[in-house]
Amino acid sequence: MSPRAGHAGHPPRTLAFVESPVQLLNVLEWAHLHGLRGAEPDPLPGTDPLPSVPAQVRRTVAGDPPQTGAELTVVVLSPTDPMTRGQLRRMADLARDEGYRVRWEEARGGTTAPFSTIGGLAGSLRRADRIVMGDPFSRYVQLLLTITRAKDLVVVDDGTATMEFVAQLARGERLVRWHRKGGRPGARDLLFAPVSSSARRRLTPSARRRVEVFSSMPVTETPDGVTVTANDFSWTRARFGPPRITKGADMVGTSLVETGVVDGDAYLGAVRHLAKTHGATRYFAHRRESTDKLHRLAAETGLEIVRPDLPLELIARRGPIGRTVLSFPSTVVHTLPLALAGTGVRVAVCDIDPAWLTENASPRAQGFLSGVTGTARDVHRLATVTRLA
Repeated sequence: MSPRAGHAGHPPRTLAFVESPVQLLNVLEWAHLHGLRGAEPDPLPGTDPLPSVPAQVRRTVAGDPPQTGAELTVVVLSPTDPMTRGQLRRMADLARDEGYRVRWEEARGGTTAPFSTIGGLAGSLRRADRIVMGDPFSRYVQLLLTITRAKDLVVVDDGTATMEFVAQLARGERLVRWHRKGGRPGARDLLFAPVSSSARRRLTPSARRRVEVFSSMPVTETPDGVTVTANDFSWTRARFGPPRITKGADMVGTSLVETGVVDGDAYLGAVRHLAKTHGATRYFAHRRESTDKLHRLAAETGLEIVRPDLPLELIARRGPIGRTVLSFPSTVVHTLPLALAGTGVRVAVCDIDPAWLTENASPRAQGFLSGVTGTARDVHRLATVTRLA
């Protein structure tokens, strides 16, 4: 999407909303591809000073000319989870290094925080020419969409959820996260239904509104009028690496247990089997994995548990990283081959056995997870672990 949305005399004003480190990474990838520059440096209320990141993860190309194009301000709708907040702070600092303005909002800091956040952003939302969002399923984002007058809307990757969002938009369905689909709507869902319906209408292209999806995920059902742009992680590859490759294997964790999809004992057994079979020594924890589960994994598998302070794509690109990276169906089976292109690292994925699913798992869970694996390119598929001893 070209920077064409602005009023005469100034470049388009772009406002990006992110709630996770991966969303912010993909905003940076999108801005890099489209040649956006930072906003004017006048101060914004709510701007949060962040500590500097170490030199090895800072911008590696000195003296780059300033980018031209649309102004970009990134608004971080900060969650409460400490791991996510830590990674977001590091990513926000990288965004500042690229010259973009970052506005940090304590969006969940108490009962009145949402009202204060939305009220404080209302003026910027009305003035914005383009809105970029990482999670169209987010109730926060859906509320913000009811305020904006922007004619350009962009959805950047939020992992595998992007696949489901595009498919639901193409079929005209209500926006529901894949691991919840099939369940009965709760009272809050019913109360919020008008806002969700409004967001879906705004995310549907029209003569007055353009919609772009920026994704590294496979998009098989493209809604009419939606522009799909491929994310090849060119910013990540330009700024980091190439990494040092170790001889062993590393494993990538998943939050499928925490979201109630996979049984905890079955998951631990599968991790133990894969680590023993492939000689894995490190386990890169997902930011949502519980501390108790990780302690148990370390004690029963002997794996070194690593809590990454940046999204895994950047950690892997910076290195060191194992020659083989083992994963269950997740976003990284699509993103790591792109971020590690040309390095010789092999990404191997193990499917989820239906017997591992909990009784509360969505009826769609198995089919969706199989689709995540089946549509991944440049990955090696492992046999499903059925023996957990």
